[in-house]
Amino acid sequence: MAKNRKNLSAAIRFGPALKALFLCLLIGGSAVGYVWQKSQVYQLGKQIREKETRLAQLARDNEMMDDQLADLRSPVKLDQRARSLGLMPAQPAQVVRLSETLSAWADNKNLSRQIAARPAGVSPQ
Repeated sequence: MAKNRKNLSAAIRFGPALKALFLCLLIGGSAVGYVWQKSQVYQLGKQIREKETRLAQLARDNEMMDDQLADLRSPVKLDQRARSLGLMPAQPAQVVRLSETLSAWADNKNLSRQIAARPAGVSPQ
């Protein structure tokens, strides 16, 4: 019976030590996980701030380019650029106006459909 008491007392001695070790590992692991999670939250917040700053910069650039485009498209600016290149408005004698009736346009439209529908090798008459 003395032999059983020896074995029993050894199990009693290591039981609380194992429980304490497991508890320490659990608390330590939780602490490490908490610190890692806080670090990730900080890094993601930093990335969000950088992306928002970049978005604001792109919005300012876009607005500036829209203003520049509107300025370049303005008739006054276009006229100034044309004059600086030596271009002048066309004289009335230089303008040739062509008039085409609606029926002629419709005939040409039907003709192009007919040409497209012809089989290969057949020439128009």
